[in-house]
Amino acid sequence: MRRRAFITLLSGAAAWPLAAHAQQPGVPVIGFLSASSPAERTRFLTAFAQGARETGYVEGLNLAIEYRWALDQYDRLPDLAADLVRRQVAVIAAHDFLSAIAAKSATTTIPIVFATGGDPVADKLVASLDRPGGNVTGVSFVNVELGAKQLGLLHEVLPGAARIAVLVDPRLGPITERFVSGVRAAALALRKQIEVLHATTGLDIDTVFANLSQKPADALLVGPSPLANNRRVQLVTLAAYHRVPAIYFIRESVEVGGLMSYGASLSEAYRQTGIYVGKILKGTKPADLPVMLSTKFEFAINLNTAKAFGLSFPPGVLAIADEVIE
Repeated sequence: MRRRAFITLLSGAAAWPLAAHAQQPGVPVIGFLSASSPAERTRFLTAFAQGARETGYVEGLNLAIEYRWALDQYDRLPDLAADLVRRQVAVIAAHDFLSAIAAKSATTTIPIVFATGGDPVADKLVASLDRPGGNVTGVSFVNVELGAKQLGLLHEVLPGAARIAVLVDPRLGPITERFVSGVRAAALALRKQIEVLHATTGLDIDTVFANLSQKPADALLVGPSPLANNRRVQLVTLAAYHRVPAIYFIRESVEVGGLMSYGASLSEAYRQTGIYVGKILKGTKPADLPVMLSTKFEFAINLNTAKAFGLSFPPGVLAIADEVIE
């Protein structure tokens, strides 16, 4: 493991010391599986803990959690999921699409609660939203379906933008394919030309922007992925340096200087998964818990970044923003 990744893992472990040491007799142990890193999930972990607390479970008091982080190395997820199964955790909370797939492949008996931006039925995580069946249920924050809306917002702010770059992670398979398909259809209606760019590592992101400096795009749409979430500071910094106005899928990108974002509230989705984990620990079967669809969406804009780009948001766009950073 690279030294930087190892330090990140240690820093994340230090933030939740009870996870490894508080497994007292009679205290349920759950597994938490993520393709990302703990350093990038602090706010979301707080939301997850809040949801569990709403059902009466508090980590370190009457709940223990085994955390497993893939650190953006998605090929590690099957082994991490298998390890949680070997430890016979009571529930696995899988907090992204690939983690959910890995957990489902690892067990048909341990309950799994997922949080994913995809379509759980199309992705074969559940039989249906109302009646999931089997041992899997969770929350879908439907970010994959929002590409057309994000492109439309770019058009409102930059009506003259003809060529739009779309950055996605191909490792997400059907999720990326459906996202790109939706963006292509919207681009056709708006008479925009799009160029799909792939990135699976931070180095790939550097390369993408280096290529954009040679063949500039009028704007950038960053597709949903754990990588883009974890690398949001890198993305925002490079977009500013290369002067590429961009829209992101999470408000956290705007907080670190991104121009604007539109997407479901990931904090709310994580809170809901915490609630579902608590309900399962109290005896509810996953098959009896319908998949929840996110109902809270956030449109955030950063006026400081707009000023740096020499842009202004139309009054109609400002009026519908849920958060304006000045």
